[in-house]
Amino acid sequence: MKKNLILAIAGMLAFSCAKKNNPKTESISTVDSINAERTKINDSIKALNSKNRFKDFSGSHKFVYQNDSSPKYSGSVNFTKIEGERDNYNVSGNIKSGENSVNLKGFVQVVTAKHMNFTGEITQSISDNDNGKSYTRKGTKTFMSKDGGKTYRLQDMINGSGFVDYIDIHF
Repeated sequence: MKKNLILAIAGMLAFSCAKKNNPKTESISTVDSINAERTKINDSIKALNSKNRFKDFSGSHKFVYQNDSSPKYSGSVNFTKIEGERDNYNVSGNIKSGENSVNLKGFVQVVTAKHMNFTGEITQSISDNDNGKSYTRKGTKTFMSKDGGKTYRLQDMINGSGFVDYIDIHF
């Protein structure tokens, strides 16, 4: 009897020390696994949504100003792609020739293969226009291409003096 009692106690000890599955631990492990999979899926969706639909305009490009009474003035404009965004760029550029200048600074969103929406400021001071009086275009303006994307022209062409300006970006 003593022997049976010792065996019973030893069996109970062995059984109580056996590893038991903790439902909380299993539940946390399952949730972590699901969250890791969701993160992977969300990252792949984010990567696809930041991929351009149109060509990449990043880099420095020729920036040109001309009106009917002045020669062409050239400078450069820089497009910097905004990380994680589709077809969006920060832009800045200038043209300087003597006392004549054109400065552009803002944000561009490419909306079609032929259209870019620019939001920011374009400030110009051209000696042929009101003796160089500064004129600023603010807000959202459209640049449009008619040559398959080689040149985009500002569509708000009438300056502060009432004359036509041609402001182009060449790619």
